[in-house]
Amino acid sequence: MTHVDYSCTLLSSNADNSQKKSILLYLNSQQMNFATLDVKAEHTERWNRICCFRKAKMCSFLLGMSILTFVMMSYFLTGDNKSFFLPQASFQYTELANIAELLTNRSINEVLQDSEFLDNSLHTLYNVSIDSLTDLIHFKLKAASRQQRQLPSLKDLAAQEPHIFSVIPKEFLPYSRNPCWFEEYKESLKTDPYKRNSYPLYSKQFRTTFEYLRKAFWNHLIHENNTHYRLRCLPYFYIIGQPKCGTTDLFERLRIHPQIRFSTIKEPHWWTRKRYGIVRLKDGVHEKYPVEDYLDLFDLATYQLQTISAHSSSEGEHKWKNIIIGEASASTMWDNSAWIYFYNNSVDGEPPFMVQDFIHAVQPDAKFIALLRNPVERLYSDYLYFESTNKSAEDFHEKVIDSLQQFDSCLQHYSLRACVYDTALHMSMPVRLQLGTYVIFLKDWLTVFGREQLLILRLEDHASNLKHTMHLVFEFLHLGPLTRQQEDLMTKNPAHNTRRLKDRNLGPMLPGTKEILKQFYWPFNQKLAELLSDVSFLWL
Repeated sequence: MTHVDYSCTLLSSNADNSQKKSILLYLNSQQMNFATLDVKAEHTERWNRICCFRKAKMCSFLLGMSILTFVMMSYFLTGDNKSFFLPQASFQYTELANIAELLTNRSINEVLQDSEFLDNSLHTLYNVSIDSLTDLIHFKLKAASRQQRQLPSLKDLAAQEPHIFSVIPKEFLPYSRNPCWFEEYKESLKTDPYKRNSYPLYSKQFRTTFEYLRKAFWNHLIHENNTHYRLRCLPYFYIIGQPKCGTTDLFERLRIHPQIRFSTIKEPHWWTRKRYGIVRLKDGVHEKYPVEDYLDLFDLATYQLQTISAHSSSEGEHKWKNIIIGEASASTMWDNSAWIYFYNNSVDGEPPFMVQDFIHAVQPDAKFIALLRNPVERLYSDYLYFESTNKSAEDFHEKVIDSLQQFDSCLQHYSLRACVYDTALHMSMPVRLQLGTYVIFLKDWLTVFGREQLLILRLEDHASNLKHTMHLVFEFLHLGPLTRQQEDLMTKNPAHNTRRLKDRNLGPMLPGTKEILKQFYWPFNQKLAELLSDVSFLWL
């Protein structure tokens, strides 16, 4: 049988022309009526329903993408009017629905080109949320004003920190303004007195200073009846805060005063962190720094006291009263983060024992200086100083929004003090928002110490009229006047620890960020101005 090649072509007509159609088959160009095939039209009702459903899904998706695009593009394109809304439990979704309805009638390009619509809509959204947050803060502040913190008893404090009370005596030397005493030294003369001190173990910057203290130690021991005594002192005054409010500048200027001596390092952070074994909170808890480690930091000051004259002479006693010791840990005013790890009997999430409770228990006559600053500017300066990578005004804005959301979420369930002192919240928020709630901290300090023991200053006044600020400090600390040369040296030196050049080049925060923060801090500033009877703390 001969192999034959067949060329075939299949022809078909439209299905809507006939219910039955023939299949025409061509064999070598010869047409043959090969078969008849039934072709039935498919009913379209089911497909119509599916298409409608798909169209609805697509419309919803496009609407969602339009809103998302609108929000994100407005954030980047609106220039000086940038802002962002803060979603929260009390958010009014009707506002978002109204804007979404407008979006459905306009193309994305039309919306993005209408900057006035973007600004007004976004401003409305963020105002709805930040207003509800500030209303909640006002309510919480009012509730807090009706409550009085219950102070722990001396017995309770001693039970929590028995070693502190075993080392620090109840009475101090009468001829010193500083809380000083003589402590028997029982170690061998060959023993390194600073061998177990934790400060040089964890930081290289202390080792040089401790090397000097080690060499001078034996020359400053008091020998009496075959017994060795060393002079111990606590500070007469503390610069307690706040961070990025000028504490370093005040510290450096006060060092020039001939009647002031400071701890070996500016910020020991012992009362707030080191006595709990905390170097950095994110690194967890290490071995506790005993109170002896803290007292060692004042050995250089005590050596200088002993060098002035012998403590037994009347002239020496007079000079001792003129010399005061200070320390300047900017965490003292606000940082009670460690309480959650050590004190279990909290009340509604609020710390039962605070830093000021322990300081008052061992030295009730201490004095404190606090420098405050417009909390909005303080927060931005704090961000620029501590943030290490990807710093920008936009990044700061995002971190502020995140922190506000977290703070608001906390306030929905807990008291204002509980949220301000919440350690987990403090570690979670990307910026230290709560450090600007000055009135919360100061009210807690004033429940323990008298108003006359605290000097509250503003950085803005310190910067604009430095000489006046320094005179206020001298008067508060009962210091004598300076010579003209000493005063010029103190007041004419440039400011210390100012903003770094690379941070200044980043420019100011976004106007939208500033407006949000101004509204957030406003209730706290109002209460602060009332507490201090000074409207300048409104920072208008």
